[in-house]
Amino acid sequence: MYDPSHLRTFLAVAQTLSFTQAARRLGLRQSTVSQHVRRLEDATGRQLFSRDTHSVELTEDGEAMLGFARRILEVHEQASAFFTGTRVRGRLRFGASEDFVLTRLPEILEGFRYDHPEVDLELTVELSGTLHAQLAAGKLDLVLAKRRPEDPLGEPVWHDELVWIGAERLRLDPDRPVPLIVYPPPGITRALALEALERQGRQWRVVCTSGSLNGLIAAARAGLGVMAHSRKLIPPGLFRVPERAGLPELGTVDFVLVHGPRRASPQAPADALAAAILAGGERLGRRGG
Repeated sequence: MYDPSHLRTFLAVAQTLSFTQAARRLGLRQSTVSQHVRRLEDATGRQLFSRDTHSVELTEDGEAMLGFARRILEVHEQASAFFTGTRVRGRLRFGASEDFVLTRLPEILEGFRYDHPEVDLELTVELSGTLHAQLAAGKLDLVLAKRRPEDPLGEPVWHDELVWIGAERLRLDPDRPVPLIVYPPPGITRALALEALERQGRQWRVVCTSGSLNGLIAAARAGLGVMAHSRKLIPPGLFRVPERAGLPELGTVDFVLVHGPRRASPQAPADALAAAILAGGERLGRRGG
């Protein structure tokens, strides 16, 4: 019912929110991208994007199709690999940022291990800035991490708003420095939080520093202060700080997949895992059970 090529094009547009960027990523003409989306909308009988000359946004039906498209393509790839006898093998050094500790990334990795038992997967969990540095140094093959919106590096998995979060009963005194719970440098959320407070001219003090997301969550649940965090990944027991607290807006952040430098060795393991993560990207925006 749904052409896989049309679904891949739909996902590229949904991830970039740009027909031009999607065409560039897929190596297609923009008119072809528009044609694929139109044919998919004809097949579903629903409008999947609301678009004008300035912006592209997913409709409610488009959000629903996002999950279906990823699952359909995931199963399509599994079936193709099974019947063609393609066997992915080799060593894969994969880095994931701390943000994904409490998400369903382990489910995606478990499925990947089941589908590709001959891949030796080595997982590193670190701060996004550290992972990007290790990738550049050739110590990792594939990274799933945050990047700043203005950074062109990587393939977008999803785009999110950064918000201030803390304990439900936390109250901030406007006359005292903002108590901050932060990752150590080179944490991207740390840098964005400090930059936002500096722009506002708001004083701050660090009350907790931890390289572990669980450490930050424990401090926040104890009411020690506030932390900058992805809106879609707010941990249980923590809440968005209300606007009346007067904290500055933090802007947005992209979660991206970045491949290491192409070497003489086969890239199939990294490409296969990247495809699995993109196909299961909807699950990354949910907390693990």
